[in-house]
Amino acid sequence: MENPPFTSDRLSPGWQFWIDRGGTFTDIVARAPDGRLTTHKLLSENPARYDDAAVAGIKTMLGLALDAPIPPGLIDCVKMGTTVATNALLERKGERTLLVVDRGFADALRIGNQARPRLFDLKITLPSLLHEEVVEIAGRIGADGGEITPLDEEAARRAFAAARARGLAACAIVRMHAWKYPDHERRLAELARAAGFAQVSASHAVSPLLRLIPRGDTTVVDAYLSPILRRYVDQVAEALAGTRLYFMQSHGGLAEARHFQGKDAILSGPAGGIVGAARTAEAAGFPRIIGFDMGGTSTDVALYDGTFERAFETEIAGVRLRAPMMAINTVAAGGGSILHFDGARLRVGPDSAGANPGPASYRNNGPLTVTDANVCLGKIQPKHFPAIFGASGDLPLDAACVRTKFADLA
Repeated sequence: MENPPFTSDRLSPGWQFWIDRGGTFTDIVARAPDGRLTTHKLLSENPARYDDAAVAGIKTMLGLALDAPIPPGLIDCVKMGTTVATNALLERKGERTLLVVDRGFADALRIGNQARPRLFDLKITLPSLLHEEVVEIAGRIGADGGEITPLDEEAARRAFAAARARGLAACAIVRMHAWKYPDHERRLAELARAAGFAQVSASHAVSPLLRLIPRGDTTVVDAYLSPILRRYVDQVAEALAGTRLYFMQSHGGLAEARHFQGKDAILSGPAGGIVGAARTAEAAGFPRIIGFDMGGTSTDVALYDGTFERAFETEIAGVRLRAPMMAINTVAAGGGSILHFDGARLRVGPDSAGANPGPASYRNNGPLTVTDANVCLGKIQPKHFPAIFGASGDLPLDAACVRTKFADLA
C-alpha cells in the first residue's frame, strides 16, 4: 500500500488505528480524520527493518519514515489485539517465577485437582510447571480469619533475597483463605517488592475467589506472563507517547494499556477475531455464525449465537486458568505450518515457520509450508498477495523458489 508523504496539513488530530498483531502477520485498519479508511499488512517480525510491527505499520500509514518519531497529538487512539502473551505461554518463555505458599503446600499446584483427561494412558506426562521454584513460608490464617500461626517475616526476607540472587524476577503469592483474608499475602507482597521483585502477583488481587488450586494456577500465570507483556506494552506506549492505547482482553473487552495483565491476555488476538466477525456478520444480516480464523500460525474456531460464549475455567497449553475468556478452540495449524517428509510420507506441523524466517516463498530462506503448497498449486497467486517481502519489504511471494524446493523434495 502506498501512502502520501507526511505534510503539515495532516497534523490535525483524530487518526484511529485498529491492530491485530498475530504470530505471522500484523494487520492494521486506520481511519483518517476525514473518515477515510485504509489498511496495511506487514510481517510481525522483521528485525532487519523494524523493532515492532505495530509501530512500524502506524508510521507507514502516516507516511513517516520508520526511524522518525510520531508527532504528538496526531493519533486519537490505538486499539490492539496481540499474541505476545499467547506465544510466551506456548513456548514457555515467560519470566522466571518464584511461588510462595503456606508451609506444607509446596506440591499443591503440581498435584492439582488430580484430573485424568486420558484415563487409560499407562505413561502419564505431566505438563511443565510455570514457576521455577517454590518456597514455603510459615504462617496460617484460618477459614474464620483468625491467625493460627504468625507469619515468619524473617524467613520470607531470606527466601526472597536468595531467589533474587538466583535471578528470579517474578513472584506469585498464594496462601490459604487469602481470597477473603489477605493480610499475610499483602505483607508478603510488600516484602517481595522490597527484595527487588519487579513483578509481584498476589492471589487475593489476581483471582479473589474460593478454591486454592485454580486461584494459585491463575496467579502463577499472571506472574509468569505479566513482565513479558508489560515490556511489550511499554515499548508500544513509549513510541505512541500521549496516545490513548487499549488492548483486547481474552473475554472480548478492552483494557487501558496500564491495566492489561498477563492472565487476561492469553486470547487477546483470537478474541478480537470473533468480536469482529460477529459485528461484521450482524451488519450483513447474519445473527448466528461460526467464526473460522486461520492465520499463519494457528486456526481459531468460535460460535456466536447472538451472544458471545465464554468460559471461566479453562486449560491452555497444559496450564489451568480461572479467568473469563471467549470460548475459542485453537489448533496449531496455519499457513506457516511446516511440511515434513520422513522418507515415506508428508506431514504438516505442528511447528510453524512464523514470520521469521517464514515460509519458503517469503524470501527469507524459510522451510516449505502450507502457504507454499498453495502457491505451488496456484491457489495463492503472488500478484494478488501483498508485496511485503525481501530486504526492502516490497517484493512479492517467490513462486520460483517454492517450485524448486518441491522439485528437490520429489
